[in-house]
Amino acid sequence: MSAKTPSLEGEPTVSDFSVLPSLPEGYRALVIGASGAIGNAFVEALRADPRCAQVIGLHRHSTPALDLVDDASVAQAAQQLKALGPFQVIVHAAGVLHTASGGPEKRLAQLNTTQMSEVFRINTIGPALVLAHFVPLLCRERAVMAFLSAKVGSIGDNRLGGWYSYRASKAGLNMLVKTAAIEVARSQPQAVLVALHPGTVTSALSAPFNGAEIGRPAEHAVADMLRVLDGLRPEQSGGFFAYDGQALPW
Repeated sequence: MSAKTPSLEGEPTVSDFSVLPSLPEGYRALVIGASGAIGNAFVEALRADPRCAQVIGLHRHSTPALDLVDDASVAQAAQQLKALGPFQVIVHAAGVLHTASGGPEKRLAQLNTTQMSEVFRINTIGPALVLAHFVPLLCRERAVMAFLSAKVGSIGDNRLGGWYSYRASKAGLNMLVKTAAIEVARSQPQAVLVALHPGTVTSALSAPFNGAEIGRPAEHAVADMLRVLDGLRPEQSGGFFAYDGQALPW
């Protein structure tokens, strides 16, 4: 049964199974960071949506390739995908908790320039470049662009301290999303740009710190986040939301 075929009373239609029913039939989606657990789950969920016409997953080894530490790579990927747009959904799911230069810093004495630079390059500067080059690919009508942030990036909610680089890099990401949303609203008033907290998800990123028994499957987190995105309206653009729809403090 197609989405345009009338259904019998009580019988579900294709649109009932859509993960983003607020978007038009045939919508197109991009997922940046598609090789990670959450990014891949976004790709799979969107591809399973019968109303989604196309899903493109981007990462360092995709075609086109997108490497967040390579400015030219981000620009070239956006340029190559321009002809396939516009896109109604763009999700940025890439990020790092720490790098080979060190784990999350628990104390001031553990801070070092190399570690901080690497974390900020992926979590803050990379997404800034994505905003600069991929916002023009958004549909001029309703469109959503989401960046995976983290609740620990909330300054107002910081009660435990520690994890300096990660917290600060995500707080910086939140500010970028907020600032970009103000600019984008002037020319694309139907666009929704937000930062999203996925909750604790079982993945390679979290396993060393949470243990395999803590967290939930990526597909569950993605299902929740897609429901949040579907319900957001233009007046909520620039916000910071958790997977359950709760607005988080800056």
